[in-house]
Amino acid sequence: MTSERRLNQSDRGLKPNCLPFGEVLAQSFAVIAPTTIPASNIGLIVVLSGNGTWLSFLIGMIGLVLVSININQFASRSASPGSLYSYIVKGLGPTAGVICGWSLVLAYLFTGMSVLCGFANFSSILIGHLGIHPSTITLLALGAGVAWYAAYKDIQLSAMAMLWMEGASLALIGVLGIIIWAHKGFALDMSQLTLQGVTPGSVAMGLVLVMFSFSGFESATSLGDEAKDPLKTIPRAVLGSTTLAGLFFISMTYIEVLGFSGTGVSITTTEEPLGFLAQQAGVGFLGTLVAFSALFSFFACVLGSINPAARVFFTMARHGLFPSSLGLSHSSNRTPHIAVTLCSLIVFLVPASMSLFHVKLFDSMGYLGAICSYGFLTVYTLISIAAPVYLHKIRKLRLHHVVFSVLAVGFMMIPVLGSVGIPGSRLFPIPAAPYDAFPYLFLMYLIVTCGWFVIQRFRSPEIVSSMERGIEEIHAKFATPSSAVIPEAIADDEF
Repeated sequence: MTSERRLNQSDRGLKPNCLPFGEVLAQSFAVIAPTTIPASNIGLIVVLSGNGTWLSFLIGMIGLVLVSININQFASRSASPGSLYSYIVKGLGPTAGVICGWSLVLAYLFTGMSVLCGFANFSSILIGHLGIHPSTITLLALGAGVAWYAAYKDIQLSAMAMLWMEGASLALIGVLGIIIWAHKGFALDMSQLTLQGVTPGSVAMGLVLVMFSFSGFESATSLGDEAKDPLKTIPRAVLGSTTLAGLFFISMTYIEVLGFSGTGVSITTTEEPLGFLAQQAGVGFLGTLVAFSALFSFFACVLGSINPAARVFFTMARHGLFPSSLGLSHSSNRTPHIAVTLCSLIVFLVPASMSLFHVKLFDSMGYLGAICSYGFLTVYTLISIAAPVYLHKIRKLRLHHVVFSVLAVGFMMIPVLGSVGIPGSRLFPIPAAPYDAFPYLFLMYLIVTCGWFVIQRFRSPEIVSSMERGIEEIHAKFATPSSAVIPEAIADDEF
């Protein structure tokens, strides 16, 4: 069955032109979930990067700002619910697009799984203070179930929920951060500023989880059908979320590592670091408020991960890469309801299975977060390569575009090198188990999924042309005149 026939199965599409800039920005912020890092996950990164954690965040922010610039070469010219998958098809062709699509699916779903573990872990701790101890499976099902309902029902409901939950959380943590630093006399932490005990390898390894911390900043690109004025709001959301989240991470990391100094307690083993620091500063009630806001932020991230994952499934299904039912939208809600349901089930089942094998939620959060980082690293590298190729096709390529591309790819190689390691190297040692196996598991995943595409392509040679036509039809709805590919004959006459 061709993509045209699949498209005709459901001409409704998604709900158009309904999300203003604030709600588009909320989508990217929700998947980044900046609240969850200082409130819960910071210890996972400090154990890898030590006093260089703030530097890992700084390098990560710079690298992803460069990636944002490359993404926006596409986002400012056309829009699509297929996110970076459709952009990379336009730049590098169907095969690279399929690699990107499968990488995005893994990245968003594993992000959702990781933060669902965080939601269940944090819920268990908070409810446990009241003497209530629900099972892990119950908490995982609650988080995934409510997220499914919001994503299934209405994208505007999802966006508004994410906007308010994340906004309130960030404001509370900002206030608490200032109080904690004031409690330390606004001191300068020279052990952090001089990178005491830090090696390039530790900074690079920390970058793997830093990529997870920033992951999803590009998810606003999946709202191409639903955003108002998408060629302006989506690029602003992509770049703005990266910059604002990066500054927030750097400042809160510095404050928290400073706050734990001299307490005799390690930040790397503390599951509620801000709650502990709030008690030290004499504002325990504020720490409790932050804990509850972080809980909502975890939930917002689960919801924010399901939304773009479902839209990538939705778009790829309409191009013949997945069962056609995943490319249908709900008759009244105008959401990709079948894709949303599938994504929600996967996000629940994997952490639930790990729990049945007695893997701790806190450990599961770290493992799943590290694995999802490889999906994002693959996508960010591909989009940075695709940008100058695409600009060359439309006769808009300039030298600075090539520079941004090369720098972005170079930055992405740092966490890749840190995660794989160099045998016998002290600067880039091989990571400890099980983190040393994750890059190879991801590589196996790509081999299997891309092998399936090769089989599909062999059985149905028309699938490639169908994909390309489908992408062009989607982008034609929004494309600016400058984004059209100039035919070679015309281009030769003009130049």
